[in-house]
Amino acid sequence: MSENKNIINEQEPQDDHMIEGRNAVLEAFRAGKTIDKLYIQDGLRDGVISSILRDAKKKDVIVNFVSKEKLDQMSPDRKHQGVMAITAAFSYAEVDDILEKAKEKGEDPFIFILDEIEDPHNLGAIIRTANLCGAHGVIIPKRRAVGLTATVVKASAGAIHYTPVAKVTNIAKTIEELKEKGLWFACADMGGEVMYRANLTGPIGLVIGNEGSGVSRLVKEKCDYVVSIPMKGDIDSLNASVAAGVLAYEVVRQRMQ
Repeated sequence: MSENKNIINEQEPQDDHMIEGRNAVLEAFRAGKTIDKLYIQDGLRDGVISSILRDAKKKDVIVNFVSKEKLDQMSPDRKHQGVMAITAAFSYAEVDDILEKAKEKGEDPFIFILDEIEDPHNLGAIIRTANLCGAHGVIIPKRRAVGLTATVVKASAGAIHYTPVAKVTNIAKTIEELKEKGLWFACADMGGEVMYRANLTGPIGLVIGNEGSGVSRLVKEKCDYVVSIPMKGDIDSLNASVAAGVLAYEVVRQRMQ
C-alpha cells in the first residue's frame, strides 16, 4: 500500500460529508457512497481496517496513510478510530458522458481539464463558468486536487446539476486518449502564445493548472499548444478560476465567428 501514501498538507473540510469511525466508513463503502478520499492511521492493519482497504481497492479510492495527530486535527470529536473518509457531495460522471453530451447537442466537444486545482471555491467557480460558456464538462484528477465537496457544489451556484464532472486517475493519459478521439488541447501558461493568435476552434480541451505552480510539466508536454492571457498590470498572474473564464470566453468568441 506504500504507493498510495501521500503527505497531507491541506486542511480538509470539516462538514457533513466527512465520515469518521471504522464501522461508519465500512458501511459508507457498502452503501455505495462515492468516497473522494480515505485517511487511515499509520500502522493499523486489523480486520476492519483490512476490509476497508479491500473496499477502497475495489472502488479505486486513493488511500492516504497519516499520523494519529493529523487525524486528530481533522476530527472535531476525535472519534475517528484511526479511519476517516470524505464523501463526494455530488455524483461524478464518466469522460464518455461528457463526449456524449457534446454529441447530443451536435457540437464539437469543449472540455475543461483541471490539473491539481486545490481550492474548492476555484473549482466551483470553474464549473459555473464551464456551464455558462457552453463547455460540455470538466475533468479533474483523483490525486492532489479537491473533489466535489459541499463547498464546491455551493460555489458552482447550481451549475453542477447541468455540467458533468469526471474524475480520472491520470490526467496526462486521459489527454492522450481524448486526442485519439479528435480533440486538441490548449494549455494555459504565462509563457505561451497570446490567446488571440491561437486557433481555439474545433474539438478542444482547455487545460488549467494549479493555483500556485500552474500546469505540471508532464501534462503540459501532452498539450498541442500553450496559450497565455495578455496582462498589463503590476502582478504576474490571475486567479485560476478567473484565468479559466477569460480563456473560455476566447473559445466562445472564436466559435461564434
